[in-house]
Amino acid sequence: MSNYFKLSEDIVEILIAKTQSPNKHFFRILTAYYLSKVASMMRTNIETQDRGVIPVNSYALNLMPSGTGKGHSTNIIEELVINEFKRNFLDNVFPNRAALNIGKLARAEAIKSGEDEDACREKLQKEFDSTGELLFSFDSGTAPATKQMRHKLLLAEAGSMNLEMDEVGSNLQGNFEMLNTFLELYDVGKVKQKLIKSTSENKRNTDLDGKTPTNMMLFGTPTKLLDGGKIEEDFKQMLETGYARRLIFGYEQHSTTLTKLTPEEQFDKLIDPNQYVIIKNISEHIGKLANLSKFNTLLQINRENTILLLTYKTVCEEKAFALKAHQEVAKAELAHRYYKALKLAGAYAFADGSVTIEQNHLEAAIKLIEDSGEHFNRIMTKKGAYIRLAEYIADVGTEITQVDLVEELPFYKGSESQKKDLMNLAIAYGYKNNIIIRKSETDGIDFFSGEALKKTDLNKVHVAYSDHMTEGYRPDTTKFNKLHQLVSATGFHYTAHAYTDGHRKGENAIPGFDLVILDLDGTVQMETAALLLEKYTYMFATTKRHTESKNRFRIILPLSHHLKLNAQDYSAFMSNVFTWLPFDVDSQTKDIARKWLSHAGNYSYNDGKLLDATLFIPQTKKASEYAKSVVDAGAISNLERWFLANTEIGNRQSMMYRLGCVYIETGADMSELDSLMAAFNNKLEVPLPENELRTQVNAALQSKLKHKGN
Repeated sequence: MSNYFKLSEDIVEILIAKTQSPNKHFFRILTAYYLSKVASMMRTNIETQDRGVIPVNSYALNLMPSGTGKGHSTNIIEELVINEFKRNFLDNVFPNRAALNIGKLARAEAIKSGEDEDACREKLQKEFDSTGELLFSFDSGTAPATKQMRHKLLLAEAGSMNLEMDEVGSNLQGNFEMLNTFLELYDVGKVKQKLIKSTSENKRNTDLDGKTPTNMMLFGTPTKLLDGGKIEEDFKQMLETGYARRLIFGYEQHSTTLTKLTPEEQFDKLIDPNQYVIIKNISEHIGKLANLSKFNTLLQINRENTILLLTYKTVCEEKAFALKAHQEVAKAELAHRYYKALKLAGAYAFADGSVTIEQNHLEAAIKLIEDSGEHFNRIMTKKGAYIRLAEYIADVGTEITQVDLVEELPFYKGSESQKKDLMNLAIAYGYKNNIIIRKSETDGIDFFSGEALKKTDLNKVHVAYSDHMTEGYRPDTTKFNKLHQLVSATGFHYTAHAYTDGHRKGENAIPGFDLVILDLDGTVQMETAALLLEKYTYMFATTKRHTESKNRFRIILPLSHHLKLNAQDYSAFMSNVFTWLPFDVDSQTKDIARKWLSHAGNYSYNDGKLLDATLFIPQTKKASEYAKSVVDAGAISNLERWFLANTEIGNRQSMMYRLGCVYIETGADMSELDSLMAAFNNKLEVPLPENELRTQVNAALQSKLKHKGN
């Protein structure tokens, strides 16, 4: 397994100790950028066997939350790591290279024009001085200023342009022009000149043909750049137009901290003398790279390492080809990773003082570029604003208003219609992803609350029980298929909720239940109920007043999800369940403090699907849709509504036969049965053909009715 570049890792460990932040990937990218900057200031190039000569340089995007060490780590590198290099370069290398190159350009111009060489040198020196001092780095600018700085570098034939922009999210839109210029400069350091009118007051500079490497580090917090709005849209457009294949990516969404250290341990780490020695040695080593003898280093890469790089390129291109057609940005990033790795390997080789790119340089660069690819994918698959909105509402735990959302969520902004659209998307997302968002209105103000639903575990369904009617209720969990041990015990009361201090009353109910418990007091026979609920998981248990002629029993249905509802919402939830059921039940079971008495009667289980809890939660989209369907169905019984909802092409015969069986169980005779079946068939969206109803369904029902009569 390949390792990260050793010098880089030494710097990373120092940054971790100094900042008390463990964000290694951020520090690796930061270090890679500065090593590339050092190499490109010294005009280090790579002579490849397939692409010609390319400059060493790098572009990076490094996103991390505020307070995680961005500024501190940058200061450490600039003041303690590359400080000697900067001084040596600005005091010695750059002025000497500028003087040599201006002299060379003056001689060439004198030969070409016939002018005096000193006059040509003076003219070029004036141009050089007019461009201002060389900036070792800058945080913003314009395209004309970029080209002016580039002209200075061309005159000197030394140095590089280094853009280091903090809070890229806030500064992105104001620097588009310069960023577009940098887009063009990345590959080989060339850019096309802009045509301007030459006048006596505004003369065009000498047109110099040459290359000027550029480096770019874009810092920032994720929330500012990836704001779910216009800035994020502009950034994604930048990626599409070419920055995806150029940038090395770092993206940390959350702050992380080191294992807790005592203040004494923190102090000892910060002043560790070994760190001082290491960082001083690194600074001296990098400082010696600013030497005229190392200027214009042309790094070589042999056949074996070129093949290694081409192998990596082939792997990346194959992965890119496998992506979907709409993933153009991801394809571009993946297919060009090898090029970013090559440039970075050149920076590592120069930092090592090597004149060749070795296998360890390439492997370390590839390792970091692959990490970058993972962080790029995080950016591209970042949750949309509507998902973050849904999750925020579910996580906050209390009712919130529009004001709360605007104040807490940077991406929740825009016009009323934009916010409404975002909320609708959040509700729709929650609808499909088990996040329940409830909306209510009081005095014209919208209130939102939510909950991320947890799936019910049938090995841990929740109950509470006591041998007293009101006191001493003990919360517990049990396997659903062992629930009869409680329901059929002697002398116990049980509930679907737990209660504060074990005292059973509404205001003491602790939100959280995953069982619906129903009482049926002779309104339907168990056989009929079993037929109607056969596709659901349930438990039937007879009560002490149960008889063969008048079935009195309890139905316990596990829900699909564990819900947390207050007493009012629980009551509304149970009312929705009652509306859904195809038979009447005891309406008192909608009380959150309802308890049931255990009884050693008969019980049975059925294995099917769990009852979808999301259908019944009040003030939600699903519950509203179901309520509307009830209204639209008109004045029909719960039984017929049940069968209408569950009958479709493909199961019409079987469902209508079951309905007929229910009619028989409730006392329909032969003539009534035919009439009832015909009336229901006409209510179906696609009725059964009359002949099929008569010969297949009704004939079977008549046979059953005769058998029952006998």
